[in-house]
Amino acid sequence: MATTTISALAQLKLTDARKSHQVPQVVQRRNKLAKRVWQQIELAKAQEQGTQFRVAKFKSYTDSETGMRKQVEQHVTVKPWWFTTQTGKLAISVRYGSRVLELAKGKFAVEVAQAKDLTATLDAIKTAVLAGELDAQIDAAASKLRAAFVK
Repeated sequence: MATTTISALAQLKLTDARKSHQVPQVVQRRNKLAKRVWQQIELAKAQEQGTQFRVAKFKSYTDSETGMRKQVEQHVTVKPWWFTTQTGKLAISVRYGSRVLELAKGKFAVEVAQAKDLTATLDAIKTAVLAGELDAQIDAAASKLRAAFVK
């Protein structure tokens, strides 16, 4: 009796697809801004509950006595993007680095009716960022930031 064995790979559908190891720059910038908006959402939630929100960052340093590299956790206070306007209403300005993004022609902030609407408005902004609606503004801000470093 002859037994025929079928290779395990022969049963699978093979393809020439490869995983990309580099994320496109536009997606990196989008994710960076989405992370910052998430921090603002968490800050607004903490403010509603009367608590503090801080982000943990790790800083590496070399110990002078042992010469070993160590990491220390540091807490960074997140500054709110919202402010009270001259008319007494809340407004949120979206920042990319140190630059305030121009959301529409001549419009740099989103007006919020009440403080309880901050998280909903920030969620809408985050959705817009992830959908790519602010890609042109992010690119313009990134170009200005990069230009400041060129001599």
